[in-house]
Amino acid sequence: MSSYEAIYAIVQQIPYGQVATYGQVAELANLPGRARLVGYALFRVAPDADIPWHRVINAKGEISESPVRYGSDHLQRSLLEAEGIQFNAQGRINLRAYRWQGAIS
Repeated sequence: MSSYEAIYAIVQQIPYGQVATYGQVAELANLPGRARLVGYALFRVAPDADIPWHRVINAKGEISESPVRYGSDHLQRSLLEAEGIQFNAQGRINLRAYRWQGAIS
């Protein structure tokens, strides 16, 4: 299994209404310290793919914005809000409330 496939397998386990951080996904994919690789892998996922890419956020509880995503930053927030995830006034998600605590299934 490639690194990207391992990352996608973990991301597909994140439940509706919960999020994981890039670093958390990297750890669970047996790629410790490779949070940036998780970002690269998710960047390659089409916005309408079956992989719930939108459930992965940074360690601050924020969407990691990028000018090369052509508007999918806004889409990510909309998808998360549609799942009941709330953002505070600073655009952050409360990780204590919404962070996925599950292990690999």
